Amino acid sequence: MSTEPSLNARQQGRQWELVASGSWTAVHAGELENLVGRAAERVSKERDVSIDMREVGAFDTFGAWLVERLVRLRAQTGQHTEIAGLKDEFQGLLRNVHNASREDTSQRPATNKLVAFADAIADAFVAGARNILPFLDMLGAISMAIARVIRHPKRLRLTSAVHQLDRVGWQAAPIVLLITFLIGCIIAQQGFFHFRKFGAENYVVDMVGILILREIGVLLVTIMVAGRSGSSYTAELGSMKMREEIDALRTMGLDPVEVLVLPRVLALLVAVPILTFLGSMAALYGGGLVAWLYEGMSPGIFVARLHDAISVTHFKVGMIKAPFMALVIGAVACSEGFLVKGSSESLGLQTTVSVVKSIFLVIVLDGLFAIFFASIGM
Repeated sequence: MSTEPSLNARQQGRQWELVASGSWTAVHAGELENLVGRAAERVSKERDVSIDMREVGAFDTFGAWLVERLVRLRAQTGQHTEIAGLKDEFQGLLRNVHNASREDTSQRPATNKLVAFADAIADAFVAGARNILPFLDMLGAISMAIARVIRHPKRLRLTSAVHQLDRVGWQAAPIVLLITFLIGCIIAQQGFFHFRKFGAENYVVDMVGILILREIGVLLVTIMVAGRSGSSYTAELGSMKMREEIDALRTMGLDPVEVLVLPRVLALLVAVPILTFLGSMAALYGGGLVAWLYEGMSPGIFVARLHDAISVTHFKVGMIKAPFMALVIGAVACSEGFLVKGSSESLGLQTTVSVVKSIFLVIVLDGLFAIFFASIGM
Protein backbone atom coordinates (compact mmCIF):
# COMPACT_ATOMS: atom_id res chain seq x y z
CA MET A 1 0.00 0.00 0.00
CA SER A 2 1.39 3.40 -0.97
CA THR A 3 1.42 6.07 1.75
CA GLU A 4 2.69 9.61 1.64
CA PRO A 5 6.34 9.86 2.65
CA SER A 6 7.60 12.12 5.40
CA LEU A 7 10.94 13.13 6.89
CA ASN A 8 10.83 15.11 10.13
CA ALA A 9 13.74 16.48 12.15
CA ARG A 10 13.77 16.36 15.95
CA GLN A 11 16.41 16.81 18.60
CA GLN A 12 17.25 13.96 20.97
CA GLY A 13 19.46 15.47 23.63
CA ARG A 14 22.47 16.89 21.87
CA GLN A 15 21.94 14.81 18.71
CA TRP A 16 19.52 15.50 15.88
CA GLU A 17 17.40 12.71 14.46
CA LEU A 18 15.55 12.48 11.14
CA VAL A 19 12.45 10.31 11.31
CA ALA A 20 11.38 8.80 7.98
CA SER A 21 8.05 7.13 7.26
CA GLY A 22 5.73 6.19 4.41
CA SER A 23 6.62 5.04 0.91
CA TRP A 24 10.11 5.99 -0.25
CA THR A 25 9.61 5.07 -3.88
CA ALA A 26 9.90 6.69 -7.29
CA VAL A 27 6.14 7.30 -7.29
CA HIS A 28 6.75 10.11 -4.78
CA ALA A 29 9.95 11.35 -6.44
CA GLY A 30 9.16 15.06 -6.37
CA GLU A 31 7.94 15.08 -2.79
CA LEU A 32 10.92 13.03 -1.58
CA GLU A 33 13.37 15.38 -3.28
CA ASN A 34 11.85 18.33 -1.40
CA LEU A 35 11.78 16.47 1.92
CA VAL A 36 15.42 15.41 1.72
CA GLY A 37 16.50 18.87 0.57
CA ARG A 38 14.77 20.60 3.49
CA ALA A 39 16.09 18.04 5.99
CA ALA A 40 19.64 18.36 4.71
CA GLU A 41 19.45 22.14 5.12
CA ARG A 42 17.98 21.77 8.61
CA VAL A 43 20.83 19.57 9.91
CA SER A 44 23.58 21.02 7.75
CA LYS A 45 25.51 22.32 10.79
CA GLU A 46 25.09 19.23 12.94
CA ARG A 47 28.11 16.93 13.22
CA ASP A 48 26.22 13.73 14.11
CA VAL A 49 22.78 12.90 12.74
CA SER A 50 20.82 9.63 12.73
CA ILE A 51 18.03 8.64 10.36
CA ASP A 52 15.27 6.52 11.91
CA MET A 53 13.66 4.44 9.13
CA ARG A 54 11.53 2.05 11.18
CA GLU A 55 8.29 3.50 9.81
CA VAL A 56 9.31 3.21 6.13
CA GLY A 57 6.81 0.81 4.54
CA ALA A 58 7.99 0.80 0.91
CA PHE A 59 11.52 1.32 -0.35
CA ASP A 60 13.00 1.18 -3.87
CA THR A 61 16.21 2.20 -5.62
CA PHE A 62 15.14 5.83 -5.88
CA GLY A 63 14.52 6.11 -2.14
CA ALA A 64 17.76 4.29 -1.37
CA TRP A 65 19.70 6.67 -3.56
CA LEU A 66 18.19 9.74 -1.87
CA VAL A 67 19.28 8.41 1.52
CA GLU A 68 22.72 7.52 0.21
CA ARG A 69 23.08 10.93 -1.43
CA LEU A 70 22.33 12.65 1.86
CA VAL A 71 24.90 10.48 3.65
CA ARG A 72 27.59 11.19 1.03
CA LEU A 73 26.97 14.94 0.99
CA ARG A 74 27.41 15.11 4.74
CA ALA A 75 30.46 12.84 4.61
CA GLN A 76 32.19 15.25 2.24
CA THR A 77 32.18 17.90 4.99
CA GLY A 78 33.31 15.47 7.70
CA GLN A 79 29.85 14.94 9.21
CA HIS A 80 28.60 11.55 10.34
CA THR A 81 25.16 10.11 9.48
CA GLU A 82 23.81 6.88 10.94
CA ILE A 83 20.90 4.93 9.45
CA ALA A 84 18.86 2.93 11.96
CA GLY A 85 15.76 0.77 11.98
CA LEU A 86 15.57 -0.06 8.28
CA LYS A 87 13.75 -3.35 7.70
CA ASP A 88 15.85 -6.38 6.80
CA GLU A 89 14.14 -6.75 3.44
CA PHE A 90 15.45 -3.30 2.41
CA GLN A 91 18.99 -3.66 3.80
CA GLY A 92 20.35 -5.41 0.68
CA LEU A 93 19.06 -2.68 -1.64
CA LEU A 94 20.58 0.09 0.45
CA ARG A 95 23.86 -1.83 0.63
CA ASN A 96 24.00 -2.22 -3.16
CA VAL A 97 23.34 1.48 -3.69
CA HIS A 98 25.97 2.31 -1.10
CA ASN A 99 28.58 0.21 -2.91
CA ALA A 100 27.74 1.64 -6.34
CA SER A 101 29.82 4.45 -7.87
CA ARG A 102 32.33 4.79 -5.08
CA GLU A 103 34.87 6.64 -7.18
CA ASP A 104 36.70 9.47 -5.57
CA THR A 105 34.90 12.60 -6.75
CA SER A 106 37.37 14.97 -5.18
CA GLN A 107 39.34 17.13 -7.55
CA ARG A 108 42.36 15.28 -8.88
CA PRO A 109 45.68 17.05 -9.28
CA ALA A 110 46.31 18.41 -12.75
CA THR A 111 48.31 16.03 -14.95
CA ASN A 112 51.38 17.25 -16.76
CA LYS A 113 50.44 17.83 -20.42
CA LEU A 114 53.63 16.22 -21.68
CA VAL A 115 52.97 13.11 -19.59
CA ALA A 116 49.36 12.98 -20.76
CA PHE A 117 50.50 13.27 -24.38
CA ALA A 118 53.02 10.46 -23.87
CA ASP A 119 50.30 8.31 -22.30
CA ALA A 120 48.01 8.94 -25.25
CA ILE A 121 50.75 7.92 -27.69
CA ALA A 122 51.45 4.77 -25.66
CA ASP A 123 47.75 3.87 -25.58
CA ALA A 124 47.48 4.39 -29.35
CA PHE A 125 50.55 2.21 -29.91
CA VAL A 126 49.14 -0.58 -27.74
CA ALA A 127 45.75 -0.37 -29.51
CA GLY A 128 47.48 -0.54 -32.91
CA ALA A 129 49.51 -3.56 -31.82
CA ARG A 130 46.37 -5.32 -30.65
CA ASN A 131 44.68 -4.61 -33.98
CA ILE A 132 47.60 -5.93 -36.03
CA LEU A 133 48.02 -9.18 -34.06
CA PRO A 134 44.98 -10.99 -35.58
CA PHE A 135 46.25 -10.03 -39.07
CA LEU A 136 49.73 -11.42 -38.37
CA ASP A 137 48.24 -14.53 -36.83
CA MET A 138 46.14 -15.09 -39.95
CA LEU A 139 49.18 -14.61 -42.20
CA GLY A 140 51.01 -17.27 -40.23
CA ALA A 141 48.03 -19.65 -40.41
CA ILE A 142 47.75 -19.12 -44.18
CA SER A 143 51.47 -19.80 -44.62
CA MET A 144 51.17 -23.04 -42.66
CA ALA A 145 48.13 -24.10 -44.69
CA ILE A 146 49.98 -23.40 -47.96
CA ALA A 147 52.93 -25.47 -46.74
CA ARG A 148 50.63 -28.40 -45.93
CA VAL A 149 48.96 -28.18 -49.34
CA ILE A 150 52.34 -28.13 -51.09
CA ARG A 151 53.35 -31.31 -49.25
CA HIS A 152 49.95 -32.92 -49.86
CA PRO A 153 48.36 -31.38 -52.99
CA LYS A 154 45.20 -33.49 -52.58
CA ARG A 155 44.31 -31.40 -49.52
CA LEU A 156 43.66 -28.38 -51.75
CA ARG A 157 39.93 -27.81 -52.19
CA LEU A 158 40.11 -27.01 -55.88
CA THR A 159 36.35 -26.81 -56.41
CA SER A 160 36.00 -24.20 -53.66
CA ALA A 161 38.98 -22.24 -55.01
CA VAL A 162 37.53 -22.18 -58.55
CA HIS A 163 34.13 -21.09 -57.19
CA GLN A 164 35.74 -18.24 -55.25
CA LEU A 165 37.81 -17.28 -58.31
CA ASP A 166 34.60 -16.97 -60.31
CA ARG A 167 33.09 -14.73 -57.61
CA VAL A 168 36.03 -12.39 -57.03
CA GLY A 169 37.39 -12.48 -60.58
CA TRP A 170 34.93 -13.07 -63.38
CA GLN A 171 31.91 -11.53 -61.63
CA ALA A 172 33.93 -8.50 -60.54
CA ALA A 173 35.35 -7.77 -64.00
CA PRO A 174 32.44 -5.61 -65.32
CA ILE A 175 32.45 -3.12 -62.43
CA VAL A 176 36.26 -3.01 -62.40
CA LEU A 177 36.40 -2.31 -66.14
CA LEU A 178 33.74 0.39 -65.88
CA ILE A 179 35.32 2.23 -62.94
CA THR A 180 38.87 2.11 -64.29
CA PHE A 181 37.66 3.21 -67.74
CA LEU A 182 35.94 6.24 -66.20
CA ILE A 183 38.96 7.09 -64.05
CA GLY A 184 41.20 6.91 -67.14
CA CYS A 185 38.84 9.29 -68.94
CA ILE A 186 38.82 11.73 -66.03
CA ILE A 187 42.60 11.75 -65.61
CA ALA A 188 43.11 12.36 -69.34
CA GLN A 189 40.47 15.09 -69.53
CA GLN A 190 41.85 16.96 -66.54
CA GLY A 191 45.38 16.54 -67.83
CA PHE A 192 44.54 18.01 -71.24
CA PHE A 193 42.53 20.81 -69.63
CA HIS A 194 45.37 21.97 -67.40
CA PHE A 195 48.41 21.08 -69.55
CA ARG A 196 46.92 23.07 -72.42
CA LYS A 197 47.81 26.25 -70.52
CA PHE A 198 51.49 25.40 -70.92
CA GLY A 199 51.31 23.93 -74.42
CA ALA A 200 52.24 20.51 -73.06
CA GLU A 201 49.26 18.44 -74.22
CA ASN A 202 51.49 15.64 -75.54
CA TYR A 203 52.84 14.99 -72.05
CA VAL A 204 49.36 14.05 -70.87
CA VAL A 205 49.85 10.70 -72.59
CA ASP A 206 53.05 10.14 -70.60
CA MET A 207 51.27 11.03 -67.36
CA VAL A 208 48.28 8.80 -68.06
CA GLY A 209 50.40 5.81 -69.08
CA ILE A 210 52.89 5.94 -66.20
CA LEU A 211 50.36 6.86 -63.54
CA ILE A 212 47.90 4.12 -64.50
CA LEU A 213 50.39 1.31 -64.99
CA ARG A 214 52.45 2.04 -61.87
CA GLU A 215 49.94 3.32 -59.32
CA ILE A 216 46.33 4.08 -60.17
CA GLY A 217 45.46 0.81 -61.90
CA VAL A 218 46.48 -1.56 -59.13
CA LEU A 219 45.36 0.80 -56.37
CA LEU A 220 41.87 1.27 -57.80
CA VAL A 221 41.40 -2.44 -58.39
CA THR A 222 42.54 -3.47 -54.90
CA ILE A 223 40.36 -0.84 -53.24
CA MET A 224 37.34 -2.11 -55.17
CA VAL A 225 38.23 -5.71 -54.34
CA ALA A 226 38.58 -4.80 -50.65
CA GLY A 227 35.14 -3.19 -50.65
CA ARG A 228 33.46 -5.87 -52.73
CA SER A 229 35.14 -9.20 -51.98
CA GLY A 230 36.84 -8.42 -48.66
CA SER A 231 33.58 -7.38 -47.03
CA SER A 232 31.92 -10.49 -48.46
CA TYR A 233 34.60 -12.74 -46.96
CA THR A 234 34.22 -11.14 -43.54
CA ALA A 235 30.44 -11.39 -43.61
CA GLU A 236 30.50 -15.04 -44.72
CA LEU A 237 33.04 -16.18 -42.14
CA GLY A 238 31.38 -14.06 -39.46
CA SER A 239 28.02 -15.68 -40.15
CA MET A 240 29.64 -19.11 -39.93
CA LYS A 241 31.22 -18.09 -36.63
CA MET A 242 27.83 -16.93 -35.28
CA ARG A 243 26.18 -20.23 -36.29
CA GLU A 244 29.11 -22.18 -34.75
CA GLU A 245 29.93 -23.81 -38.08
CA ILE A 246 33.64 -23.03 -37.59
CA ASP A 247 33.58 -24.72 -34.21
CA ALA A 248 31.90 -27.71 -35.86
CA LEU A 249 34.75 -27.95 -38.38
CA ARG A 250 37.29 -28.01 -35.55
CA THR A 251 35.24 -30.70 -33.79
CA MET A 252 35.40 -32.83 -36.94
CA GLY A 253 39.19 -32.45 -36.98
CA LEU A 254 39.31 -30.03 -39.93
CA ASP A 255 41.35 -26.85 -40.03
CA PRO A 256 39.04 -23.86 -40.76
CA VAL A 257 41.93 -21.94 -42.32
CA GLU A 258 42.64 -24.76 -44.75
CA VAL A 259 38.98 -25.37 -45.55
CA LEU A 260 37.57 -21.82 -45.61
CA VAL A 261 40.40 -19.30 -45.81
CA LEU A 262 42.95 -20.83 -48.18
CA PRO A 263 40.59 -21.20 -51.21
CA ARG A 264 39.50 -17.59 -50.79
CA VAL A 265 43.05 -16.25 -50.50
CA LEU A 266 44.25 -18.30 -53.50
CA ALA A 267 41.34 -16.94 -55.53
CA LEU A 268 42.38 -13.40 -54.66
CA LEU A 269 46.03 -14.12 -55.49
CA VAL A 270 44.97 -15.20 -58.97
CA ALA A 271 42.12 -12.75 -59.60
CA VAL A 272 43.68 -9.47 -58.45
CA PRO A 273 46.63 -9.49 -60.93
CA ILE A 274 44.23 -10.36 -63.76
CA LEU A 275 41.82 -7.61 -62.72
CA THR A 276 44.75 -5.20 -62.41
CA PHE A 277 45.81 -5.93 -65.98
CA LEU A 278 42.26 -5.58 -67.31
CA GLY A 279 41.65 -2.43 -65.29
CA SER A 280 44.86 -0.81 -66.49
CA MET A 281 44.01 -1.57 -70.11
CA ALA A 282 40.50 -0.16 -69.62
CA ALA A 283 41.91 3.03 -68.09
CA LEU A 284 44.38 3.46 -70.94
CA TYR A 285 41.56 2.92 -73.43
CA GLY A 286 39.52 5.59 -71.62
CA GLY A 287 42.47 7.97 -71.75
CA GLY A 288 42.94 7.32 -75.47
CA LEU A 289 39.22 7.85 -76.15
CA VAL A 290 39.28 11.23 -74.37
CA ALA A 291 42.45 12.20 -76.26
CA TRP A 292 40.69 11.46 -79.52
CA LEU A 293 37.29 13.06 -78.76
CA TYR A 294 38.38 15.92 -76.48
CA GLU A 295 41.81 16.86 -77.83
CA GLY A 296 41.63 15.57 -81.41
CA MET A 297 44.64 13.27 -80.99
CA SER A 298 44.20 10.27 -83.28
CA PRO A 299 44.45 6.75 -81.79
CA GLY A 300 47.58 6.08 -83.82
CA ILE A 301 49.38 9.10 -82.40
CA PHE A 302 48.20 8.26 -78.87
CA VAL A 303 49.51 4.68 -79.12
CA ALA A 304 52.82 5.85 -80.61
CA ARG A 305 53.27 8.44 -77.86
CA LEU A 306 52.30 5.87 -75.24
CA HIS A 307 54.85 3.42 -76.66
CA ASP A 308 57.59 6.03 -76.28
CA ALA A 309 56.51 7.07 -72.78
CA ILE A 310 56.16 3.74 -71.01
CA SER A 311 58.26 0.63 -70.72
CA VAL A 312 57.86 -2.91 -69.48
CA THR A 313 59.28 -1.74 -66.15
CA HIS A 314 56.23 0.42 -65.46
CA PHE A 315 53.97 -2.51 -66.21
CA LYS A 316 55.99 -4.86 -63.99
CA VAL A 317 55.89 -2.42 -61.06
CA GLY A 318 52.09 -2.45 -61.04
CA MET A 319 51.79 -6.20 -61.52
CA ILE A 320 54.32 -7.03 -58.79
CA LYS A 321 52.23 -5.11 -56.25
CA ALA A 322 48.99 -6.93 -57.08
CA PRO A 323 49.53 -10.34 -55.39
CA PHE A 324 50.93 -8.76 -52.22
CA MET A 325 47.92 -6.47 -51.94
CA ALA A 326 45.62 -9.44 -52.62
CA LEU A 327 47.24 -11.36 -49.75
CA VAL A 328 46.75 -8.39 -47.41
CA ILE A 329 43.07 -8.06 -48.35
CA GLY A 330 42.44 -11.79 -47.89
CA ALA A 331 44.25 -12.00 -44.54
CA VAL A 332 42.49 -8.95 -43.12
CA ALA A 333 39.04 -9.99 -44.34
CA CYS A 334 39.32 -13.54 -42.97
CA SER A 335 40.88 -12.52 -39.66
CA GLU A 336 38.10 -10.00 -39.03
CA GLY A 337 35.52 -12.63 -39.91
CA PHE A 338 36.93 -14.95 -37.24
CA LEU A 339 36.66 -12.11 -34.68
CA VAL A 340 32.87 -11.82 -35.04
CA LYS A 341 30.98 -12.49 -31.81
CA GLY A 342 27.46 -13.80 -31.44
CA SER A 343 25.48 -10.74 -32.53
CA SER A 344 24.52 -9.06 -35.79
CA GLU A 345 25.98 -5.81 -34.43
CA SER A 346 29.38 -7.48 -34.12
CA LEU A 347 29.07 -8.81 -37.68
CA GLY A 348 28.39 -5.33 -39.06
CA LEU A 349 31.20 -3.80 -37.00
CA GLN A 350 33.83 -6.34 -38.10
CA THR A 351 32.75 -6.03 -41.74
CA THR A 352 33.23 -2.27 -41.56
CA VAL A 353 36.58 -2.67 -39.80
CA SER A 354 37.64 -5.19 -42.45
CA VAL A 355 37.02 -2.81 -45.35
CA VAL A 356 38.60 0.20 -43.65
CA LYS A 357 41.65 -1.74 -42.48
CA SER A 358 42.13 -3.39 -45.89
CA ILE A 359 42.02 -0.08 -47.76
CA PHE A 360 44.37 1.52 -45.24
CA LEU A 361 46.91 -1.31 -45.45
CA VAL A 362 46.70 -1.40 -49.25
CA ILE A 363 47.51 2.30 -49.48
CA VAL A 364 50.36 1.95 -46.95
CA LEU A 365 51.74 -1.03 -48.88
CA ASP A 366 51.54 0.94 -52.12
CA GLY A 367 53.55 3.75 -50.53
CA LEU A 368 56.18 1.29 -49.27
CA PHE A 369 56.47 -0.26 -52.70
CA ALA A 370 56.82 3.19 -54.28
CA ILE A 371 59.74 3.96 -51.95
CA PHE A 372 61.30 0.53 -52.59
CA PHE A 373 61.07 0.74 -56.39
CA ALA A 374 62.40 4.29 -56.38
CA SER A 375 65.39 3.18 -54.29
CA ILE A 376 66.30 0.39 -56.75
CA GLY A 377 65.73 2.57 -59.81
CA MET A 378 62.54 0.97 -61.16
